[in-house]
Formats: sequence, C-alpha cells, structure tokens
Amino acid sequence: MDKDPKRFLRYLDAERKASMLYRALAETVTGDRADALIELADIEDAHAEHWVEKLNEYGVEIPPAPTRLDPQDQKLVNTARSTGLNSVLGTLEEIEGANAGMYDDEPEALESMPIDEREHAEVFRSMQTGTTIPKITSRAATTSTGGEPWHKVDRSGSVRAAVFGISDGLVSNTALVMGFAGASLNGSLENSTVLFAGLAGLLAGSFSMAAGEYVSVASQRDLFRREIEMEAIELREKPEEEAKELELIYRAKGLDRAQAKAVSDTIMSDPKTALDTLVREELGLDPDELGSPVKVAISSFVAFAIGASVAVIPYAVLSGAAAFYTAIAAAIIALCVVGGVVGRFSGRGIVFSAMRQLSWGVGAAAVTYIVGSLIGVSTG
Repeated sequence: MDKDPKRFLRYLDAERKASMLYRALAETVTGDRADALIELADIEDAHAEHWVEKLNEYGVEIPPAPTRLDPQDQKLVNTARSTGLNSVLGTLEEIEGANAGMYDDEPEALESMPIDEREHAEVFRSMQTGTTIPKITSRAATTSTGGEPWHKVDRSGSVRAAVFGISDGLVSNTALVMGFAGASLNGSLENSTVLFAGLAGLLAGSFSMAAGEYVSVASQRDLFRREIEMEAIELREKPEEEAKELELIYRAKGLDRAQAKAVSDTIMSDPKTALDTLVREELGLDPDELGSPVKVAISSFVAFAIGASVAVIPYAVLSGAAAFYTAIAAAIIALCVVGGVVGRFSGRGIVFSAMRQLSWGVGAAAVTYIVGSLIGVSTG
C-alpha cells in the first residue's frame, strides 16, 4: 500500500472531475435523472472535501479546483446533449465500475466511500434498464426493513396507480365532457349525447388505465425477478466477492472491520439468508413486495372511474346550462381536492399542488370547450 500522502491528490482530482461531469450531465436532463446526477455530484464533493482535509492534515499543498471539464468528459457531455443521456450511460457505468474498488484498501478513506462508489455504478445501471433509481445516500443511514412511520412506502404500486388514475380520469374526462358540452350549448348536440360521450370516456379510460398499469407492473416485476436471479447466480459463482460486498455494507453502517466480517460470514453461511440480504441491501428490493399487477390494475380502474365520473354525473341528473355549470363546479372542487391530497402526501405543499392540478385541469377543459364550441357553431 502506498504510504505517500500525495496519493490523496489523485483521489481529490478524481472526485472533483466526477462532480463536474455529473453536474454538467444533469443540465442535459430533467426530473429524477437530473436529481440523481446532482446527488451523485454532492457525494463526490463530500469525498473531495475529505481528501482536502487529509491533505491539510499531512501538510500537502492543495491544487485549485478545475474550472472546466477534461476533454474526455466534455466529449461525454457533448454526446449526451446531442443524442441523449442514454447514449452515455453504458460508458458511465463502466467508468464507475472500474473505479468501484479504488477505496477498498485505503485506510484513510471513510468507511462509507467504498459503498458510495459501488452505488454510483448501480445508479447508472438502473437508468439504463429503466428500473427505479436507488436512493443515493450513505448506506449507514438506511435500514433494510421497517423505517420511520412518516415514510409512506407504496411497495405494491396500488397507491401510486390510484393517485394517477383519479387525477387522469378527472382531467381527461372533464376535458372530454367540456368539449361535447361546448357543442351542446350551441344547439348542435343533445344532452344525452354529452352523457353518452362522458360514459364512453369513463369506461374506455378505465379499462385502458387498468391494462396499462397491469402490463407496466407485471413487466417491472419480471425485471426485478431477473435482477434477483442474477444476484443468485453471482452468489453461487462469486461468493467471496459477495461476502466482501456485505462486509463493506456493514462497515458503512458503523461496524468495525472485524464485526462487519463476522456478520458477513454468518449471513453467507446460509445461502437463502445471504440472497435475501443481498437483494435488500445491494439491490434495494424487498423480495416479498415486488408489486401486484392485479391490485394495481384494480386500483387504477376504480380510481380513474371515480375521477372520470365527476363531470358525468351532473349530466345524468340535470340538463342544459344547469348540468354544464354544475359539472364545472364539481370538477374545480375535485381538482383542488385531488391536488391537495397529492401535495399532502408528497410534502410539496397542499396549496401549491392543488393550484397546479387546477391549472392543468382548467387549461385542458378550456381548450376542448373552445374547440367544441367552434365545431358546434360550424355544424349547428
């Protein structure tokens, strides 16, 4: 092992460059991918700060941080900008995979660093396969089971499907009904036609949502099972490497080297327990909760139907302008309620989420109403 403290310069340079690369790549995408890249960059910055402290401790001069990407990294960013992030994910995974063991034998590294580096490769692998991006934090702060009561975990996917279903049903069918209502108020359509259109939209949308969610979750479940099978193969073919992975995980959780090795050896002595633990700790999956396609499909169907019925019911009991204005009032209230509930559970804020949901719903309904009115005038 190299005892020269100047080796920290190499680590510092690598971490600084990685941070710059991930921040530059984050500018090429949005949503979860951008957030994940920023979080990766933050972790690299934390690693870099550690090496700065070590260099100061040993009295080694610290070079200034780079202000521009090196040519190879700039090429990756240019490619991501021109052809999309997907085109460079394989390269990024290879780079992180090659560097995954850089801190395994480094006594001055933080215990979480080896796990962090391996986790980064997993992030890029998840981006390529389209699976859920694993939470990017030190594993010392996570647990494999349980958790605080304020964490709202939807393992089956049915809650997500219900929220999405009721929101989609409310917005899409309200817009559909408003389009037909626009034509109806100009005298070109009967009230029964608007009601029939709303019911048709409700049924078609409900079945479509249920089928889509079923296929989506079933496919995801198949992918998760494949990941578990691959982990089982690795466990059979490379037990020493998997044992080392577990040891590093438990070192990152706060155990010293001897304790972590003892725990790892105990777990690895039982292949079934070892696989279950590796799947939970390394892949971030719960083998007992891979999602239920049937539950999600039913949840989506019912939720969409409830949301879609809001603008339809007034036309079932009223007619003309009374039905129209009642449908508008019911839709506005429902949009605010749905948006508020989403904001409450997501932590984004009830008022903000309610106004966002209302804006999109009103916008969609207004457009279809105007189109319906124009068609009603031209055909009336």
